[in-house]
Amino acid sequence: MSERVVRGRVDRSGVLVSADVPLLRLQQRAGAGLGRPLALPHLARLVALSQRLHREISRPLHAADDHSDIHALVRITPDDEGASLEISDWRARAVTPPGIPPVTDETPMADGWAWECDQQLRLVALRAAGKAPAVPPGWEGRSLSELFELQPDADGRFPVLRALARQSRFEGQRVQAAGAAMTLGGDALFDAAGRFTGFRGFASIVDGPPATAPKGGGAPVDPAFGSLPLSDPQFGRRIDGALRGPLSRIIATAETISGQFDGPIRADYARYAGDIAHAGRHLLGLVDDLADLQNIERPGFKAARDDIDLGDLARRAVGLLGMKAEEKGIRISAPSTDDRMPATGEFRRVLQVLLNLLGNAIRYSPEDSQIWIRVDREGDRAMVTVADQGQGIDAEQQAMVFEKFERLGRTDSGGSGLGLYIARRLARAMDGDLTVDSAPGQGARFTLSLPARDEE
Repeated sequence: MSERVVRGRVDRSGVLVSADVPLLRLQQRAGAGLGRPLALPHLARLVALSQRLHREISRPLHAADDHSDIHALVRITPDDEGASLEISDWRARAVTPPGIPPVTDETPMADGWAWECDQQLRLVALRAAGKAPAVPPGWEGRSLSELFELQPDADGRFPVLRALARQSRFEGQRVQAAGAAMTLGGDALFDAAGRFTGFRGFASIVDGPPATAPKGGGAPVDPAFGSLPLSDPQFGRRIDGALRGPLSRIIATAETISGQFDGPIRADYARYAGDIAHAGRHLLGLVDDLADLQNIERPGFKAARDDIDLGDLARRAVGLLGMKAEEKGIRISAPSTDDRMPATGEFRRVLQVLLNLLGNAIRYSPEDSQIWIRVDREGDRAMVTVADQGQGIDAEQQAMVFEKFERLGRTDSGGSGLGLYIARRLARAMDGDLTVDSAPGQGARFTLSLPARDEE
């Protein structure tokens, strides 16, 4: 029924006055019918929200009865007489009594691996049986896509990523793990409040090599974006076109609701909208990082060679992020207007690196602390250093901070784990480098060095 739109109508008091058969059947299974209040709690709350805001809303819809779990998308349009409902992408999955068994040493298994992961696809359980390869050590907490090398299907898509977006069951995900070809399948898990908590499933050994490329070509495919090949030189532009516009509209709408520009709303709904706007801005940053990542890893990538002044660029970075520092009571000691440090590098890329370093310093510094930015020269190297009073980084972790997707165990939503990796790649593309000097409890000093330039 995924192609059909299921329609219904609710009056001002929340009574279901008309409904297509699937919606009516669900209402009846909940013990009600036409002419009775909506008996589906999630849908009733969404209708009430739409009527309170006096605007159309679209949301995921989750419902269940004794026969199946329902996942769909509902659009609610309020008016003076009530609200109209349009439900699309209606997917019903039969309930499997008595539930999905946990992964334990007693779990009956064929040849393969039983696994379980959390909502961020980090493995929390893994066990091998039969002729399956031995489970690799150190799997705890690793990403599902790190342990299993995901392979696209014939259309260049990844069933597990589609299931993650829909929070639903998946099967037929071809993978490579420990030198063996497997097929991955799993069920979505939810807690008592209906919140998605991850997946639990089984990886079966299969005969024959897994598919390694989508139809029509052999370009490697990035699992995060389905059929978009990493070798495509238009990747960055396609990311912008596919994601930047919708995300910008989400942010703008959420900020309008949060700021209550169209009228007052409940304080908790305003906070929810603020959270949505914050998450949207984080995703936009991730879009930028992914586009940059594809660009700098392209063979032959070179940065421009502009005549720049590191002191001027440091002051520009402070001007852009100074307000963010003030919100935490952080003082920034920037180079004075007399502190010049001529160098050679691409203007916008150097500013990008400095914004990343200063942004990290602000993010991980305690409130009411201080950040220093200094410029210097050693031989033929011009340098700018950003130092903070944060918790510091021990010697073993200092090399790791420049690795791709490395966030040193941090779980906050402040970054993607790509910023420092991109920053160092950019520095080296400009014949420079990016280094760190730190110790636990003594803050961190990140230094960008570039070819120095002698002024005439």
